[in-house]
Amino acid sequence: QGRLVEAEAMYDRALQGYEKALGPDHPSTFDIVSNLANLYSGQNRLNEAEAMYDRALQSYKRALGPDHTSTFSTLNNLANLYKSQSRLAEAEAFYNRVLQALEKALGPDHTSMLDTVNSLVLIYRAQGQLAKADALYGRALHRR
Repeated sequence: QGRLVEAEAMYDRALQGYEKALGPDHPSTFDIVSNLANLYSGQNRLNEAEAMYDRALQSYKRALGPDHTSTFSTLNNLANLYKSQSRLAEAEAFYNRVLQALEKALGPDHTSMLDTVNSLVLIYRAQGQLAKADALYGRALHRR
């Protein structure tokens, strides 16, 4: 726990420094925000994590566009957060957006999508949407 406190202090200092040196709208600043969100998530400080993920997401979308890897990586982090809070409808929507972005960026057969497909299948199953889960899983297996 002591190391996490040190890490948080380090990220806070880094964020202040990056905002001062590069400005709040620089991608390197967004990376620090995202890393701080990851730290909060790991500490189960979920409200703070969500706020930081949302800040990073909006910043990445504005500066780098909706199809940049940093944008959909942050979407995926938010989906994971929502899943951990049993906010399944929100997690589903975000995982679907990540899957669409990955398919667009990498093509429909890229292995990088398998984690997202698996997460989405688990969400569908948890919601009792077994037909959707089986169809998505079958589609992924068929592509392999």
